[in-house]
Amino acid sequence: MSSPELDEILDHYRNPRNYGEIENPDIHMRDSNPLCGDIIEIFIKVKDGVISDVKFKGRGCAISQASASKLTEKLIGMKIEDAKNLSRQDILDMLGIELSPVRLKCALLSLKVLKTGLYTYLGQKLERDEAEG
Repeated sequence: MSSPELDEILDHYRNPRNYGEIENPDIHMRDSNPLCGDIIEIFIKVKDGVISDVKFKGRGCAISQASASKLTEKLIGMKIEDAKNLSRQDILDMLGIELSPVRLKCALLSLKVLKTGLYTYLGQKLERDEAEG
């Protein structure tokens, strides 16, 4: 059974957008979903509080890889503050299909990696600002 949403997920899985690495990223985070072996690694460049470039690497099921690919497309040009506020529902809306609880973890792995990376970056920036100030 095919649908436009499933076709789009498979296209992102087979032809991931923004796949690769960024040299000297401002944000670099990696995590995995041990239940099904998905791995997502995100690299982000930030300029003036805006995500200027983002890449990801990973392996796993179509849902985890398509979710990461679609998320990177959404992130370019987004303010860090707006990226911090992305929610589980934003990811589900992006994918546009119903997911089982197991597949939900696959879909949300890229969001978890993104948020961990953003909060780590913001925490380090705060420490630097306080040390300088």
